[in-house]
Amino acid sequence: MHSNPNRLINEKSPYLLQHAYNPVNWYPWGEEAFAKAEAEDKPIFLSIGYSTCHWCHVLAHESFEDKEVASFLNEHYIAIKVDREERPDVDSVYMKVCQMMTGQGGWPLSIFMTPDKIPFYAGTYFPRESKYGMPGIMDVLTQLYQKFKQDPEQIDKVTKSVTDALEKAVSERSENRLTKEITDEAARQLGKRFDFSNGGFGAAPKFPAPQNLLFLLRYHHFTGKTAALKMVENTLQNMAAGGIYDHIGFGFARYSTDEKWLVPHFEKMLYDNALLLIAYTECYQVTKNPFYKKVSKQIIEFVMREMRNSEGAFHSAIDADSEGVEGKYYVWEFNEVMDILGEDAGKLFTAAYDITPEGNFEGKNVPNLSEVSLPAIADENNLTLEQLKESLDDSRSKLLHAREQRVYPHVDDKVLTSWNAMMIAALAKAGKTFHTPEYVETAAESVRFIQDNLIQDGRIKARYRDGEVKFNGYLDDYAYLTWAYIELYEADFSTEYLQKAKETVDGMLNLFWDNTHGGFFFNGEDSEQLLTREKEIYDGALPSGNSVAANCLVRLGHLTGETNYFNNMEEMSYAFHNDVSSAVAASTHFIQSVLFMEYPSKEVVVIGDENEFTNQLQVDFNPDISLLVTENPDTLSDTAAFASEYRKIGNRTSIYICENFTCHQPVTDIDKAWQLIREN
Repeated sequence: MHSNPNRLINEKSPYLLQHAYNPVNWYPWGEEAFAKAEAEDKPIFLSIGYSTCHWCHVLAHESFEDKEVASFLNEHYIAIKVDREERPDVDSVYMKVCQMMTGQGGWPLSIFMTPDKIPFYAGTYFPRESKYGMPGIMDVLTQLYQKFKQDPEQIDKVTKSVTDALEKAVSERSENRLTKEITDEAARQLGKRFDFSNGGFGAAPKFPAPQNLLFLLRYHHFTGKTAALKMVENTLQNMAAGGIYDHIGFGFARYSTDEKWLVPHFEKMLYDNALLLIAYTECYQVTKNPFYKKVSKQIIEFVMREMRNSEGAFHSAIDADSEGVEGKYYVWEFNEVMDILGEDAGKLFTAAYDITPEGNFEGKNVPNLSEVSLPAIADENNLTLEQLKESLDDSRSKLLHAREQRVYPHVDDKVLTSWNAMMIAALAKAGKTFHTPEYVETAAESVRFIQDNLIQDGRIKARYRDGEVKFNGYLDDYAYLTWAYIELYEADFSTEYLQKAKETVDGMLNLFWDNTHGGFFFNGEDSEQLLTREKEIYDGALPSGNSVAANCLVRLGHLTGETNYFNNMEEMSYAFHNDVSSAVAASTHFIQSVLFMEYPSKEVVVIGDENEFTNQLQVDFNPDISLLVTENPDTLSDTAAFASEYRKIGNRTSIYICENFTCHQPVTDIDKAWQLIREN
């Protein structure tokens, strides 16, 4: 480690601070760096990553802590570090360029560009020396610097091709709109990619892709096709049995390195656990299988214990590495488990969780339930299944206590508005479904933190850390926060949340809407203008901002009765027709909104007390029903004016049901209300 810090020492990002003592003379993204590159006629080396990224750590240790590499970079380049989680706008532009140039992308992302920010070469991880069929970083740095200085015409040619390609990549409004057929095609393509043996989609490395599961649950609901539900259940059950799930402390790792969900990439992301909490909760709503409720509650237990700060907000991520070794905090030796648990309990636990002397991961063990039958183990040991489960849970608690004595992985403790909003939405949905008010209150506390700290002069900000709020919020911040407000409203029927959802969507439309072609840009019109103004529709590790925004527009249209939200969604079905049609399975979260637009829906307004009827609607899976509940309809005048004139009939709780823009006579009889709701 270098004794003197570089300019990153003044930043708050945990990722940038990890590099503050590199011998590389790093700059944060900003005018100082670009002006210096211009003045000295030097190329820029842009390195993008995040603090819990394993290969970012490897690159840093091999090269950015190396004096020879640092010396060359400092003399010949202006080196800039960017935290992709703080600046997803910068990351999105340059990741697109990397994918255009190389056909692939990932982190660490390494971009070589001119002082005016236009790339002429892109890559990801470069080893210190040439190996794995990859050039070493010194060779790359040397050759590209020579090219920059000695062949400016070639550099100009490359940069012009990059800017031309970015211009062509801007999608224009189609003459066609997305229809019901695209939802069938999405289900068909997911079925084609589905792993019937292990669940999930595609081969290793395998990601949870919860947006696919959320789509399939809705597709099953609207069409009645059982194959969609079977894919969801198969995936959720196999993931919860595999090593991607932390059977000792709960919560999901980011992805599995194999197709069986056995060996995780051990980092834990807030967004994965939020979206998977929604998936398990909704699968419980559909099936009423208590297994999904159990996993949901375990995810919440983990998040509350390890990812929540003292102010009620949530950390971004927990690293895969501890003491410089990936997975060290999470894996076990057979003898270690036996020593902690003793002979009898240890025998049961190691048999159940695939813990052996030879190990299932590099000589160590990742606990999992993939290949075992707990009833068979119970029979072999003359125990009831309940007795076995009681023993295993007691052992798990002891192992968790023992694990907590280890060196804990690095935690990226910055608070991101978008990722916190995902967890707020998930907690509100779980609280509503399981009738657990503490979950809803936790969600409410977290949204208060965002309102108090991350909204300034009406503008949502992207990141909070150590008292500092920074960066104008991106589309994702607005879209996910709207989702959070909608889920909070549906959990406790406070019109305040419905009003906040409307305010957030209206702000989103003002700042991000493309008035020419439709859809939302990633950057606000008041944000730094980059090489191109990105408009993302494809889902990556998490649903795109446009996908989430589309679903929120439809849901808010039904809840508020304001048809302009439907009009915006209709525009999006034209704007993204070509992109979605060309890669259907990459946009399943957006295609959810097409389901909402194309299939019948019902608006239910309850004037009176919450009761057994409203409680049951909350527990069940009803994506086609929007539910307003109020004791006093006057409170809806600003949020859902269409319902503000509704009144109780005979001073009894009264239920108004509308579908397909037509309303039934209000009823006070619960059985009659259920009859109207269940009619197709």
